[in-house]
Amino acid sequence: MHPPAAKGSLPVLESPAHKSLFSKIDWRLIPLLLIAYMIAYLDRINIGYAQLQMKQTLPFDDAVYGLGAGIFFVGYFLFEVPSNLLLERIGARKTLLRIMVLWGLAAAAMMFVSTPFQFYLVRFLLGVFEAGFFPGVILYFTYWYPSARRGQVIATFMSATTIVSVIAGPLCGSILKYLDGAGGLHGWQWLFLVQGLPALILGILVYALLEDKPERAAWLSKDEKALLEDAFRRDEKDIASEPSGTFGQMLKDPKVYVLSFVYLLLLGATYTMVFWMPTLIQSWGVKDLFLVGVYAAIPNAAGVIGMILIGRHSDKWHERRWHYAACVAIAAFGLFSTTMLQGNLVGSILALSFAVIGIASATPLFFALTSEYLSTGAAAGGLALISSLGNLGPAISPSINGLIVRGTGDNIYSMYFVMALYVLSGLLLLLSMRHCSQCAARDGVTTIRAAWFVRSRVARRSVGKLPVIKRISGHMR
Repeated sequence: MHPPAAKGSLPVLESPAHKSLFSKIDWRLIPLLLIAYMIAYLDRINIGYAQLQMKQTLPFDDAVYGLGAGIFFVGYFLFEVPSNLLLERIGARKTLLRIMVLWGLAAAAMMFVSTPFQFYLVRFLLGVFEAGFFPGVILYFTYWYPSARRGQVIATFMSATTIVSVIAGPLCGSILKYLDGAGGLHGWQWLFLVQGLPALILGILVYALLEDKPERAAWLSKDEKALLEDAFRRDEKDIASEPSGTFGQMLKDPKVYVLSFVYLLLLGATYTMVFWMPTLIQSWGVKDLFLVGVYAAIPNAAGVIGMILIGRHSDKWHERRWHYAACVAIAAFGLFSTTMLQGNLVGSILALSFAVIGIASATPLFFALTSEYLSTGAAAGGLALISSLGNLGPAISPSINGLIVRGTGDNIYSMYFVMALYVLSGLLLLLSMRHCSQCAARDGVTTIRAAWFVRSRVARRSVGKLPVIKRISGHMR
């Protein structure tokens, strides 16, 4: 049985004119931002592959690696809110240019680390410089897309993370294997150099090709801008929203902190899996670094397909809460199945693929829901605050996971830890966020109005030559 809000599904936004408009916006915005996020995510997670070789050439153990992987998010946490508030003031183009150029330089500088302290410092700076990119883009989408269309848009944008995870394995594995020793550099040094510099070029392209808001877009006609404004006027939300107010008023809303904790649990679990997946696959008896990358690509390919389809389904039925809960349940069940299939490489890869469908799909649904909950006046700071507090999860969880692995000598217990984080995240969201009781009624009104509009147009055409009194009586019937 579908949720009550499903019946309306905002038919007015599914007209040919609206579909054409949003298709035009999609092609202008999403490809470039998708590629930019792919590079950002690659620079964030390639440490998971580099550490397989770094621990052989540098004085690093699992605990040093876990702390270095997590400290990125401390810098991210400290600067995310200021970055998004600045974006609202100076615009997305300037903000994204600054972010991407600086993070590209920091990502490439990872090739020069030689001590744990240098490793921690550069990872921290990478988090500082990249802070604001993800919540900035989510905020940017709220300028261009009404809430009913954000599920699939955010899922498509966030598919960058899963697409990169498909590519990252073979790409990182081949660089580590085949460039090791080239030019007197280790493979992990080439890895950071080759994957860090593209961010500089993309930052310049974002600045040159995007506009801050729809009203400044020369590539939209006046009629298209008016149609977009009309779409926002007719926008409806699936959940009960935060009361309208400023960023300062939002800080007093306890649900903002509940959402932050939900995201902390989700992100902590997800990045623990991201950072330790190569090590997990290696523990299944796969020793060749290139093959580790190839096997890691399989679950992520399943995740790309799953997250886009689930995001589209969530938009179609205009429902977020139960979709999110289902995704984290899929993630937990898939990981549990993986623990039951230890020693069976094929079965473990299949179970992990099922888990990654849920893992990849949960975050876009969370931010679609969050963007609906926050009022317009609080969206910039609210999205950044929830994102930054949530990023404390992966600042802590990789270290905890490293200690669990070190203390037990078995990856199974770390999987139990991750499963618990996912389940708790889903339960907390369901208990804290409620469905907008007025949405179903509004959806019904929207459907009635749309039907009346179509019928009245048909009536006008069919009685166009009749006297005025007959036309009026026809409309009343």
